[in-house]
Amino acid sequence: MKAVAFDRYGSAEELQYRELEKPIAKSNELLLRVRASSVNPVDWKIRKGHLQLLTGYNFPRIVGSDISGVVVEVGREVTKFQPGDEVYTFLNPMSGGACAEYAAVPESDAAIKPKNITHAEAAAVPIAGLTALQSLRDLGQIQAGNKVLINGASGGVGTFSVQFAKAMNAEVTGVCSAKNRELVKSLGADFVLDYEEIDFTQQTDKYDIILDAVGTRTFAECEKVLQAEGIYISTLPSFENLAPMLTSWFISDKKAKFILANANPSDLGALRELIESDKVEPIVDRTYSLAEVAAAHAYSETGRAIGKIAIVIDT
Repeated sequence: MKAVAFDRYGSAEELQYRELEKPIAKSNELLLRVRASSVNPVDWKIRKGHLQLLTGYNFPRIVGSDISGVVVEVGREVTKFQPGDEVYTFLNPMSGGACAEYAAVPESDAAIKPKNITHAEAAAVPIAGLTALQSLRDLGQIQAGNKVLINGASGGVGTFSVQFAKAMNAEVTGVCSAKNRELVKSLGADFVLDYEEIDFTQQTDKYDIILDAVGTRTFAECEKVLQAEGIYISTLPSFENLAPMLTSWFISDKKAKFILANANPSDLGALRELIESDKVEPIVDRTYSLAEVAAAHAYSETGRAIGKIAIVIDT
C-alpha cells in the first residue's frame, strides 16, 4: 500500500511517500480502506522528535491519527461492523498510521461516520471534535447560561468548541485574529476579541469556563478572569501549568485541568448526531493529497490554518 512515513525525526522533508506493507486486522479490529485523514499539531511535533521519549525509535513510522474510511475486512471477534460500513475515529497519535491507503483500528474505538459530510470533512472531526466536546462537557461541566471563553477560536479545536458551547446555550467569547473574526461570529460566538488588540486576561469580564485551545495562556494568567469556581482547561500540559493543575484542587475554588481526548464510539456518536442535525460543522481550511502530506505539515506549522487541514487518499 502507499503511505507517508519517516525513518528519523526531523523536518517535513523527512516524510516520504512510499510503498509499505498493508496491515493485517487482529481479531478485534477492522481493516479500513482509508479515504481521508487530517493534520493535527501533535503529528508534526511527533515527526520533529518533540515526543520521542514516548514514541521511541521504531521506524518507519506512518504519520497521522484522524481517520475516515470504509471497512473492507473484520476480525473474527468483531460484531458491530461489516464490510462496506463507513466509519471514523482516530488512532493513537503516539503510534500513527492514518496517512496510508489501509489502516487497522480497534472495533471499540470506531463509530459510523456522519452521513451528511464527506470523508475529508469526517476526518477533520475526531481528535479536534472530541477534544472540544470532552473539554466542555466533561471537564468544564458546561451549563446553559455559562460564560465561556475559547482562546484560539478559529483553529481546529476552537471552531468545534465555539459551536458546541452555543449548542449547549452558553454565552461564548472567541479569541482569534482580526481576519478570522467573521468566521468565528458565523459559528455562533456572541463576542469576538482580536488577541492583537485585546488581552482577555486584563479585562474585567469573568468567565465560568476558559478553554485554551492553543495552549498559549497559563492558568496563572487566566485565574483572575475566572468566576468563583470557574474552570480553566488547556490542551497543552506545559510545565507552567503542571503545578497549578495539582495545587488548584487543594488551595483554590478555581480549577485548572488538562484535556487528553479519548476515542470512544459513544462520543463519536454524539458528534455524529450534532453534525447530522446541522448544529455543528467541521471547518476545513485546505485539502492535500496523500503525496502532499509534507506540504500539509509545513502549512500546519505556520499556525495560520483555519479549522482543520484534510488529507484525501485517492480511491
